[in-house]
Amino acid sequence: MGLNLLHSNDHKGKYPKSWYAATATPLAPFAPLSGLVRADVCVIGGGFTGLSAALHLAEAGMNVVLLEAHRVGFGASGRNGGQLGSGQRLDQEDLEGFVGQQEAKTLWRMGEEAKDLVKSLIAKHQIDCHLRPGVAWTASNVRDSQHLHDYGRHLEDRYGYDQIELLSAEACHQMCPSPDYKGGILDHGAAHLHPLNLALGLARAAASAGAALHEESEVLDIQEGAKVRVRTAAGEVHADHLILACNGYLGGLNRQVAARVMPINNFVMATEPLGDEADKVLGRDVAVADSRFVVNYFRLSHDKRLLFGGGESYGYRFPKDIESVVRKPMTQIFPHLKDVRVDYAWGGTLGITMKRMPYLARLGENVLSASGYSGHGVGTAIHAGQLLAQTIQGQAEGFETMARVPAPRFPGGPAMRSPLLALAMTWFALRDKIGL
Repeated sequence: MGLNLLHSNDHKGKYPKSWYAATATPLAPFAPLSGLVRADVCVIGGGFTGLSAALHLAEAGMNVVLLEAHRVGFGASGRNGGQLGSGQRLDQEDLEGFVGQQEAKTLWRMGEEAKDLVKSLIAKHQIDCHLRPGVAWTASNVRDSQHLHDYGRHLEDRYGYDQIELLSAEACHQMCPSPDYKGGILDHGAAHLHPLNLALGLARAAASAGAALHEESEVLDIQEGAKVRVRTAAGEVHADHLILACNGYLGGLNRQVAARVMPINNFVMATEPLGDEADKVLGRDVAVADSRFVVNYFRLSHDKRLLFGGGESYGYRFPKDIESVVRKPMTQIFPHLKDVRVDYAWGGTLGITMKRMPYLARLGENVLSASGYSGHGVGTAIHAGQLLAQTIQGQAEGFETMARVPAPRFPGGPAMRSPLLALAMTWFALRDKIGL
């Protein structure tokens, strides 16, 4: 995938027509980069990772320049389902088999640190992003429900995590009156929020701390060396350190990362306000993600709309009719909403890895990268930004822990990875459909 991803589906310098953009607290544009600028650290990417890194570095007194091709929070950070989940994207049982028991415990602790960091930043900087507790995982069959219950017990027994409420079929139906779900778990330690307002709040905090943020400053070329040189159309940054925080929009800036982090597209829509009918969607103010391989995720907005995410695509272009893509799984979960009006439908590009764990890497002596959050980025990306900042300050323990997680390359290179993933997703979608 090339740099075209930055321009295939969106207008230059503008947020997509999403419910998030329509309800965000406005933030005046930051001026594009102009001329030659020198910095301690140059950060490429104005999403959660880059903004967090810039904030933490600026608070430590470092001279930071952040370059964003469009607007801060433009990418996945401002378009996602707004779920702040516990742990890592890969569940702890799978992590134990992947990296071993001790390392899995360390990664669980770091996942909890990520969640706590987000909550503390929201409080410290008074970010109005409608933070609310509670994320449920629901199952469409009895077998998956039992597995979720076993997993909840596993987290308590092995990790001391006591925030999981086991949901019987009846309790699940009271929480979410969908005929599709047969039980699940509710994580009271997880949360949901307005992600674009969170990103904009982090940008305000970073700018206030002294970071120089530049929007509409797409990076065209990077020259590594003792001093890194980063060139845009109208300017150049010379810096001692470089951070790549581009996730699904990396394009051709670094082959090592591109081989391990693949961009895919995901879609969300917002219905009209449901008013009193909202109780037929959710009986509790929580977010939900289900146990399907291609996950459906949803919650109610603060103005009582259903925000529903579902469906994926691979390649440069979003489908022409995003609403129809998302409406299909929504009506499977909520048949009574088949005729509901949809006011917003949008797509976004995220980065995934083969093992669904983030890819943190030292690409050179003074070049760091973090990306590939695989749909678990609200907490993990913000935490990764802090880890990058700490590493540049000489405290690399947390970064090195994440960097030790194996990150295999996608097979076949850029030409084959999207078709292969599409084939795999089709198979898993079929398994979901027939209940295997």
